[in-house]
Amino acid sequence: MSRSVDGDRPRVLVITGSVGAGHDGAADELVGRLTALGVPTDRRDWLDAVPWVSRLVLREGYSLSIGYAPRFFDWLFDNLERRGWVQQITLLLCWVARLRVRRWVRGREVVVSTYPLASQTLGMLRRDGAMDALAVTYLTDPAVHRMWVHPNVDHHLTVTEATSRMGRLAYRTPMTAVGGLVSGRFATRVGAERCRQLRAELGLHADRPVALMVTGSLGMGEVPTAVREIADAGAQVVVLCGRNSRLRDQLVGDDRVLALGWRDDVPELMAVADLLVHNAGGLSVTEALTAGLPAVTYRPIPGHGTANASTLVDAGLAPWPRDVTELAEVVSRHATLRRDTGAVVRDPDAAQVVISLLRGRQSPTRRTA
Repeated sequence: MSRSVDGDRPRVLVITGSVGAGHDGAADELVGRLTALGVPTDRRDWLDAVPWVSRLVLREGYSLSIGYAPRFFDWLFDNLERRGWVQQITLLLCWVARLRVRRWVRGREVVVSTYPLASQTLGMLRRDGAMDALAVTYLTDPAVHRMWVHPNVDHHLTVTEATSRMGRLAYRTPMTAVGGLVSGRFATRVGAERCRQLRAELGLHADRPVALMVTGSLGMGEVPTAVREIADAGAQVVVLCGRNSRLRDQLVGDDRVLALGWRDDVPELMAVADLLVHNAGGLSVTEALTAGLPAVTYRPIPGHGTANASTLVDAGLAPWPRDVTELAEVVSRHATLRRDTGAVVRDPDAAQVVISLLRGRQSPTRRTA
């Protein structure tokens, strides 16, 4: 692929948002795939385009509100869906980011967002004629919400047909289901002997189901309570605490629980597990669906966590037990839960969609339901 006429800038830019790790993870995977295919690609963080105070509020306020004021976060999430001062202030911040983002996108041909507020900024630039590049949004969440959608963004890409259908029906926005932006290691089968070896190395018993609980990079939510209830339901619990060392310290001491910090061997841990328990959705669920590991939502975090839970259960992709009795039932029938990988579309691949746009095609192959 050739470079743009604007100096030696790569023709593709990916814009993420460093709130949690899911948006960054998808962005990094897309950059890596495009680079491997010979398409030089830049990556930017949308939070660098807003004033430092706003940056601090977005990063710290996210985890603090979920941890200490979940009802406030639910209220905030709900009010982003409707016209009012909460939505207006958020969109004003997206408008403020236009100045810097406009410099970033100059000379590009395709710009991909993996963060909803970045998508709003790109849509504004396209609407105002201030950006010539095609704007693409890659939704990292199973549930579509208002900030993910902008009428002037050229293409909205999703991981599953269920999300694509939600975008069309609820927001009247065409969406294309493409392959998940996760490492190819999640689709690689790990042999039975290696799984037995890994279980032994982790100190896990062979005769009891293993629940791998993911809590995001920040270890948010009602994790200690959920872990205790999962263990009471009969599962051995392996908890990925992310970068939350305090959470890990809280869980140490229960011999039914293995608390781990940030890990790079998640594909192998998923191969060892019998089910994935999550509380937010997003990238971890895409990884599980890609690996064929049954996913279960339990005690989801407010806002997008409960929205994702509803979408996943409605699509038949992940049950959502509402109490310990339902949880115990799900754990007891873990072997019968959904294990096929067909929910994640593999063709077209997101990187191939970007390449097709670079080649001058008007739109990727539509896969709306």
